[in-house]
Amino acid sequence: MLELIAQIVLISSLGGITIILLRKIPVLSELPEENIGVGETLVSKLTVRIRGVSILKSTSFESFLQKILSKIKILTLKIESKTSFWLEELRTRAQKKKIYENDNYWKELNGKMEVKENNRPRAKK
Repeated sequence: MLELIAQIVLISSLGGITIILLRKIPVLSELPEENIGVGETLVSKLTVRIRGVSILKSTSFESFLQKILSKIKILTLKIESKTSFWLEELRTRAQKKKIYENDNYWKELNGKMEVKENNRPRAKK
């Protein structure tokens, strides 16, 4: 059921994006060519500034990328460890709760049986 809802949301979202894009394509094609280059100049300015930083000049791009990826990997492992800890806690709580509910069930059932036995009419002698 949940998967069906997710699929419906995905399909409707993609349909909405498609409709929006189809409506905006004519507007985008009418824009002058000068405005398109603004993003490119901004990107080129940023790349020049990034390359100008002395830390990035001394290291290669591959080693920089390795450092970033290793930090991301460590972060994901920490997150995975924390979520597994939370999941284990939830499982133990649910198990304790289930045991407690079962104990109460039998106590309540025994209490009801005693009440029924006490309310029985006694035979007259």
